[in-house]
Amino acid sequence: MQRILTIIGARPQFIKASVVSRAIQAAEGIEEVMLHTGQHFDANMSDIFFNQLGIPRPDIKLDIHGGNHGEMTGRMLNEIEHALLEHKPDRVLVYGDTNSTLAGALAAAKLHIPVAHVEAGLRSFNMQMPEEINRILTDQVSDLLFCPTTTAVKNLENEGFARKPVKVMQVGDVMQDAALLFAKKAVPPAGGELPDRFILATLHRAENTDSPERLASIVKALNQIHREQAPVVLPLHPRTRKLIAEQGLEINVHLIDPVGYFEMVWLLNHAQLVITDSGGVQKEAFFFGKACVTLRDQTEWVELIEAGANELVGADYDRIVDSARQHFGRTVKDTEKLYGGGEASLEIVQVLET
Repeated sequence: MQRILTIIGARPQFIKASVVSRAIQAAEGIEEVMLHTGQHFDANMSDIFFNQLGIPRPDIKLDIHGGNHGEMTGRMLNEIEHALLEHKPDRVLVYGDTNSTLAGALAAAKLHIPVAHVEAGLRSFNMQMPEEINRILTDQVSDLLFCPTTTAVKNLENEGFARKPVKVMQVGDVMQDAALLFAKKAVPPAGGELPDRFILATLHRAENTDSPERLASIVKALNQIHREQAPVVLPLHPRTRKLIAEQGLEINVHLIDPVGYFEMVWLLNHAQLVITDSGGVQKEAFFFGKACVTLRDQTEWVELIEAGANELVGADYDRIVDSARQHFGRTVKDTEKLYGGGEASLEIVQVLET
């Protein structure tokens, strides 16, 4: 029996793990131990996903959150190492690009435990992003690199991975597996009626929220779009809410509390447009046929830009407002199955079984 220790800590990882863990449970010969670092600690950002998605309750919960990147990653590295020594897994499985991802990969590598990285090979080519550093370093210490797209495979080839003793595989994107699996369970957010036609926005990435200028420009643009074009529904991350208040900004849109995945799927399915700085939400918008305006200067999902499904506008007020006008109500189609069509988790588990 092969023992795999899966490390998760943030909302997108809960969603990805839900479909892969489901496939692991159906497989023979694999035992999964789940470790939750606690990086997302708010109940609406963490517990609700376990309740909704049917993810096995974590066998290990570290409750590590807050602090600077180095402090958080260091604490996780220490505690994950203890867990690995206790549970002695044959392999560690990590997802994405968070501090939890990097800490898990480094702890395993230092103990000579093989690492599988789901969502390997993504690059924004912006080293100011903590996520970019996390994903590059995680790829470097992994021996199974599960890439979601052709672009991700090419990125690793350009970095010399073809000459390394590792396996680089394009398996598709497990987020599409989740979107297809859970679409029928989507429900509207509780706590009040929403407009019939609305724009869904999310705002949480540090490059935007930690810059007073960028945050002020984005908030101003969202206020303008909400006032003149269509209601903007914004599930507001607790950290973003705090930073907006600290800067004395007025945000005049339809604010709601953070939502679970089923509610997010409902919002995506009913929105006329998506405005986001989230990597995951860019793809989820595409999965549900919605155009996306991305509040970043670069994106890992370059194929969405090339397909005309996504437009990068940074934090520029005029570009945000103009792009929202241009793309409102526009639908996009996945004619080329850019993300694998919903079979990624099965392919990953088949490789893990061998």
